[in-house]
Amino acid sequence: MPLLTRKRLILLESEGTYGTDPTPTGVDAVLVRDLNITPLQSDTVSRDLVRPYLGASEQLLANTRVEVTFSVELAGSGAAGTAPRYGKALLACGMAETVVASTSVTYAPVSASFGSCTIYYNIDGVRHKVTGARGTFTINGAVGEIPTIDFTFTGIYNAPTDTALPSATYADQATPVVFKEGNTSGFQLLSYSGCLQAVSFDIGNSLIYRELVGCTKEVLLTDRAATGSVTIEAPTIAQKDYFTAALSDGTLGNLLFQHGQTAGNIVDFASTRVDIGDVTYSDQDGVHMLTIPYTCVPSTAGNDEFSLVYT
Repeated sequence: MPLLTRKRLILLESEGTYGTDPTPTGVDAVLVRDLNITPLQSDTVSRDLVRPYLGASEQLLANTRVEVTFSVELAGSGAAGTAPRYGKALLACGMAETVVASTSVTYAPVSASFGSCTIYYNIDGVRHKVTGARGTFTINGAVGEIPTIDFTFTGIYNAPTDTALPSATYADQATPVVFKEGNTSGFQLLSYSGCLQAVSFDIGNSLIYRELVGCTKEVLLTDRAATGSVTIEAPTIAQKDYFTAALSDGTLGNLLFQHGQTAGNIVDFASTRVDIGDVTYSDQDGVHMLTIPYTCVPSTAGNDEFSLVYT
């Protein structure tokens, strides 16, 4: 029988010890979109042999790792104070989790003691186990669409096995709401509440796979540079002068928006450390728009350039 693309599943669990499989089960299933795997991602080393005839040399594979990409809908768990099922993915992307019972779950960046996870990618009975996985993510929201968090993970290769699809138990991922007026609110960029069309955010983690003699195979998170962009209806200069703001070196401002209005399914993005770049015009439906790139810059305290709060 052929393997059916439709019959796929991803299980994800945090690792207590880096690279040690915590054995995810069906209760660790995550509802995802755009699920893909690169089961072998290697550096190719050619033997480049000199011979008295034409032909290729044998290719050897080094530093073999696995890449998994998927998207989750930007939604809460359905209960305030309960982490969303994909929260373990955020923890493996250089984030820390703070839970206030029955109230909130906050994710903020860290610069040490990075988490990791094991991912089981199962396609119709063929299971790829990815240990020691660490990743990066982007957040994308545009009017008329379901906003998403798009993850890219790199992990350690393990030989795939024939393993039956487990019975999945999906929970702690509420039904999402469309990014639009009434569902999305509280937008501000540099303290101006404009007409928002789209917003993106990229945590910008730098990931390096290392496999040194005498050392453990590991995916290292070596840097973070959070950036993004906002697209709004172009205001008059009197309403907000983003051009002057972009040229004001050392001046930082805020970026805020809330998605969702029902307790348990509210996500707030917040930064007070935004530095905007070159502003550009575009056209949408005959209306002039501004696209404003930005960088989130930490303070001298560090790890405070943005936060995600679920309430």
